[in-house]
Amino acid sequence: MNEHIRSKEVRLIDEKSENHGVVPTSKALQMAYDAELDLVLISPNQNPPVAKILDYGKYKYELAKKAKEAKKKQKVVELKEVKVRYKIDVHDYQVRIKSIEKFISQGNKVKLVVMLRGREMQHVNLAFDLANRFLADLENSNVTVEKRPMLEGRNVTMFLTGSSNN
Repeated sequence: MNEHIRSKEVRLIDEKSENHGVVPTSKALQMAYDAELDLVLISPNQNPPVAKILDYGKYKYELAKKAKEAKKKQKVVELKEVKVRYKIDVHDYQVRIKSIEKFISQGNKVKLVVMLRGREMQHVNLAFDLANRFLADLENSNVTVEKRPMLEGRNVTMFLTGSSNN
């Protein structure tokens, strides 16, 4: 470990977490060698750097364990896309409503896309009406609008998220 400690002296903490204050690096290395442990820099950017006598393998294992635990607690929010046409059937509409509610209850965001093809572009107002109907029907559940319905190319899109996320 000697090759990584370039400072002449370090603020030393031993294996029992006792603070020894500032000691020469050579003395700290000798103490670590006598205890059959390693001298590890904990805070290398301080002046003098903080070093601790410990089992380096165990230290790395504990760090990896903490990182894994932190990663496990993170929730990745996905963007789910629900595509519909403005001429949607009643049953299909109900299915889309249920799937949007399910996605949002799982903590995901939803992008609702009302697709328009060819001559259907003349009926953009019907696509906006459908998007607003989705909004009205989802009003009583915990859904909030992140982006209001808007025309993007040939589609009317709207972004929804859960109320607890905001």
